[in-house]
Amino acid sequence: MENSTIKEQKSSGLIGWIDARFPFSSFITHHLKEYYAPKNLNFWYVFGAISLLVLVNQIVTGIWLAMYYTPTAKGAFASIEFIMRDVHFGWLIRYMHAVGASAFFVVVYLHMYRALMYGSYKRPRELLWLFGMVIYCIMLGEAFTGYVLPWGQMSYWASQVITSLFGAIPYIGHDITIFLRGDFNVSGVTLHRCFSLHVILFPLIFLALVAFHLVGLHKVGSNNPDGIEIRKDVDEKGVPKDGIPFHPYFTLKDLYWSVIFLIVFAAIIFFNPNFWGYFIEGANSVPANPIVTPAHIAPIWYMTPYYAILRAIPNKLGGAIFMAASIAFLFVLPWLDRSKVKSIRYKGKWSKWMLAIFVISFIGLGWLGLLPVDVWRLWLARLFTVGYFAFFVLMPFYTRWENTKPEPARVKFKKK
Repeated sequence: MENSTIKEQKSSGLIGWIDARFPFSSFITHHLKEYYAPKNLNFWYVFGAISLLVLVNQIVTGIWLAMYYTPTAKGAFASIEFIMRDVHFGWLIRYMHAVGASAFFVVVYLHMYRALMYGSYKRPRELLWLFGMVIYCIMLGEAFTGYVLPWGQMSYWASQVITSLFGAIPYIGHDITIFLRGDFNVSGVTLHRCFSLHVILFPLIFLALVAFHLVGLHKVGSNNPDGIEIRKDVDEKGVPKDGIPFHPYFTLKDLYWSVIFLIVFAAIIFFNPNFWGYFIEGANSVPANPIVTPAHIAPIWYMTPYYAILRAIPNKLGGAIFMAASIAFLFVLPWLDRSKVKSIRYKGKWSKWMLAIFVISFIGLGWLGLLPVDVWRLWLARLFTVGYFAFFVLMPFYTRWENTKPEPARVKFKKK
């Protein structure tokens, strides 16, 4: 599609003063008013905007919390208690940040599931998908380092378990573990390193990647439930026939669902911020004690699928390899899918069944990762691990051989 020329509009007042020195109006016009999105985008496409809303919440509340937090082994837990009990509305800001972390992963997982359903990782959006996957990995690092900061029992012992995984790497594992901890054991040095990574390095990388992700999105355009490239069918003005301006149509739609999200978010914060121990564990209400080991050590819920894969493999090095591979396979997903169509609407039965198995396996692994290990849970975790990896390993075969439906010439509002 030929890029439409942006006419410079003369405006007066503050906006005119800004436009004379910075392309504010042209930026809004190009990226909102003249950015044409498919007109059949459904509910699944709102989670990208909601994730940006949660990101802003995390940044604002995180800056506020950092003003009162003490990143030392002796002062960390006490500073959290000070924020919760003595700082005006400190409890609210802390709950907004803690619940926001879980909300962030809920929204991002739904965002990723939509991409899997409608093939948003396929050409020409491979690089866009890779940016998203790197963002997800940074999110995991940001979440882990933030999880350590309360310096409660679960924070301490979970960091002990996670950092010890690198010790399974032959030859260099021991040195990597010491480097990450800053000491031979998890200590105040580890806490301070996690604080530095959590508030400086990871946020800087995260924001840069989000910017790249959005630029890449506007370069290739949004996918849609039919998986059709709307830029291939344009009118005499170069406007996609199946596209409508992002603003005001989708900005209002995103705003509507953002308000719904904020209502649910507020309800959780005010009525059940711990969310039955899934968002904030009870064990983290006890100061870290290196001498007393908790009966059951588990990471926060959004990391438990990978933790369950780790525990399902009897060998420590093998478990670490499988855990890393579970994320690495997501990076090569665009090249594993050999289907002629993008959307699950037009793929064959095998793709639909394998996606269902993948989702069930991921949720099952997440549930098992929260529970103590016993014999039947161990074998069930192995079964779910097989289902998880089967989705990727078998994808080049079932996507190539299955019968697909022909894609429509134009986008549809409803599946018929």
